[in-house]
Amino acid sequence: MQTFSGLVLVLMVFVCLVSPLRPICDLRVLDHFVREAGDSEVIMRGCRGGCGVMKSYFVPLTRVDFAVWEHIDVQMQAVEVQTGLSVLLQALNTARKTVSNSSLLNTLENNISNLHSLGQIIRSLHLQQAESTVLPDDSAPASSQTQEVSSLPELLQVQSSFLRGKVRLLLSAAPACQRQNS
Repeated sequence: MQTFSGLVLVLMVFVCLVSPLRPICDLRVLDHFVREAGDSEVIMRGCRGGCGVMKSYFVPLTRVDFAVWEHIDVQMQAVEVQTGLSVLLQALNTARKTVSNSSLLNTLENNISNLHSLGQIIRSLHLQQAESTVLPDDSAPASSQTQEVSSLPELLQVQSSFLRGKVRLLLSAAPACQRQNS
């Protein structure tokens, strides 16, 4: 699975060089990342050894109030998504430090790589980015934009939901993607 993911990323980079907007706006790329997050959740739920320490992780909220979201400027949506990706990255990096099983570690590293790739895709859309994102540390109380989960499978479930929800909505509404679809 790791080799396949690497091949997909190389292919995405190649396609970016040939047609800059196509892989950015093609939601099949996002669907691939969503599937991998879902697969990772299933793997973690079935874990029997070396699964990491049970602890709490701060993750972004995944709920979307569509009436509010549609009235938020796309740049503000981008800031919310970038912040959410940063929170997820921090949680996955924290979780990675507690996992001893090498295949589970590879699974987490693949998810981290996917989130970095999504961050690059969003940055390539030239939307305003958060200048300084303040992330909660493991001991900080949850903010109004985060929630706390108590296991690695829950963290991966939130990752999948966040990608299917807010990230998909942002990519669908990005001006560069709208021009391509016109």
